[in-house]
Amino acid sequence: MATKPGRSLLVQLRHWLSTAEVPESGRLPPERILAGQFHVTRAELRKALAVLETEGRLRRHVGRGTFLASGRGVSRSRIDELAEGTTPRDAMQARLVVEPELARLAAFNATTAQIAEMRSLCAQLRRVTTWREYESLDARFHALIAEASGSRLLVEIHHIINGVRRKVVWGHLNIRPVGPSADYHSFNEHDAIVEAIANRDRRGAAEAMRQHHTATLSTLMDDLGDSATAGEAAPAALSRVVPQTETLARGR
Repeated sequence: MATKPGRSLLVQLRHWLSTAEVPESGRLPPERILAGQFHVTRAELRKALAVLETEGRLRRHVGRGTFLASGRGVSRSRIDELAEGTTPRDAMQARLVVEPELARLAAFNATTAQIAEMRSLCAQLRRVTTWREYESLDARFHALIAEASGSRLLVEIHHIINGVRRKVVWGHLNIRPVGPSADYHSFNEHDAIVEAIANRDRRGAAEAMRQHHTATLSTLMDDLGDSATAGEAAPAALSRVVPQTETLARGR
């Protein structure tokens, strides 16, 4: 019997398919490029693609390539529709509500393999040279924590939020030609999240994630150059959102 691909690879691919900018033809990049992007062998990638084909997400044609299934456009259209009415700040607020709880659950449910992969992603993030690389690995990092929560429903909710967030946040930010600096705030924050998860510290994991997104929201407001509005709106928004996440994290 053929071995099944790792669940984390399948989650990463499902997440990528929900947010990637795929050509109108629906054709995915060649296997060698995808294998490099996800840091797996082509054999491992093919197993995962076969599962996604069985699920009806993909169509594979020998000699032509791999394509998104025609029904996939409905989900992407819904994300586009949500993105049209969502501001970058709104998208980050949604993450502040959901992701601390995902981290809390991950501290209880994550496997040793998932924790090892989180640490590997943290190391890879520190080595990126472009913001595009950073964004891709960061999305994989947070998707892995969602998967490690063990909640299928929350994973799907996270996929929707992150799909909208990638469109409205990265579409608005002024992405600089040079990648993040060596002291970029997210590096240490990611490490703190993973260490709390590894130590099975549920409250600590939720708090580390909350602090990470609070800092990211502050940086987002600065990068958007909305100094007049952000100075008033961000603290007000956080005063509404943070108590909710603290309530989720407390005493569970």
